[in-house]
Amino acid sequence: MKKILILGATGSIGKSGLDIIRQHPDKFCLAGMSAHKNADALLQAAGEFNCKNLCLTSESTQHIDSVSFYGSDGLKELIKSTDCDIILNGIAGAAGLVPSITALENHKDLALANKETIVMAGLLIRKLAAKNNARILPVDSEHSAVFSLTQKYGKDALDSIVLTASGGPFRNTPKEKLETVTLADTLKHPTWNMGQKITIDSATLANKGLEVIEACRLFDVPAEKVHVVVHPQSLVHSLIRTKDGVLYAQISEPDMKHPILQAFFWPEFQPNKLKLFDLADNVEMTFQKPRTDDFRMLPLAFEAAKKSGQYTIAYNAANEVAVAAFIQTQIKFLDIPNLTEEVLARDWTGEPSDFDEVFEADKKARSAAKEVLSKWGAL
Repeated sequence: MKKILILGATGSIGKSGLDIIRQHPDKFCLAGMSAHKNADALLQAAGEFNCKNLCLTSESTQHIDSVSFYGSDGLKELIKSTDCDIILNGIAGAAGLVPSITALENHKDLALANKETIVMAGLLIRKLAAKNNARILPVDSEHSAVFSLTQKYGKDALDSIVLTASGGPFRNTPKEKLETVTLADTLKHPTWNMGQKITIDSATLANKGLEVIEACRLFDVPAEKVHVVVHPQSLVHSLIRTKDGVLYAQISEPDMKHPILQAFFWPEFQPNKLKLFDLADNVEMTFQKPRTDDFRMLPLAFEAAKKSGQYTIAYNAANEVAVAAFIQTQIKFLDIPNLTEEVLARDWTGEPSDFDEVFEADKKARSAAKEVLSKWGAL
């Protein structure tokens, strides 16, 4: 039986992980959990699964007798002290990097939903995993698909990667109307039920941009070998093209439990209770090019991936600051790529040699983004 530690247990990824453990009590048990500040949901899940190792990461959370760990330091202690086989990192944003580092430093396999870990520090993270004989198992549906396909056909056969994108809520919205879309409009994702930040990123195509960078660093391919197509039905989760020119796809229902289950069971393929996709259901599958002129977070990500160095760190940091400002109605929807572009226009050359340099670059990029906001009068 595999022992699972779930970070971000009250978010969408964490809840899906709990559902899998619930459905397979003979295969998995819950060894520990963290949440940011949703104590009620954390304690409810702890009672259901008889889980004692709990952490609340918000520094302002009131202490509860049954919760042993608090804050960022407490999260590190939870990871270090919990006897587990695999850690599901469902923490959103740059805050997920330190937990990923801690997991790998402690020789734990990492089921990684936190794409910022790879975007900010992919080369260092992969070296750390190799040094400690730990595996990184991608949980983003797109990268899980590419991982499975490359495992099947072999890395040497890989020519290029095709990532699919839902297109978000504004896929068919004319550019002039994007000027006035609201936060409420942006959070109406047509396919996925996700957290606020990732839903906004999906609308701007920043989420796909982050996934482009992640694909480059996870699978050792140049940005020129990663392509994006809009696929509104979200049934094909990604494709690979082998060197003989043939495309291979992974197809399943749009349910994050599929990639999480793959990571939990890896390297085995086991029967499960998830809904099967049926080709005979007469479901339409369509594909089209992304509107890169209108959704500039995607070409900006390709630019950052090509330049490498600290550009990918700056891309992520600027986007996080911009999204936070958009949520606070300090800027408009189309200001998100405008701010990111201004930050990327600075010099971010030089690949970080250690994690301290990663965090310093992240801090510097956030400061630059706030300078832009201040210049705009948005702060």
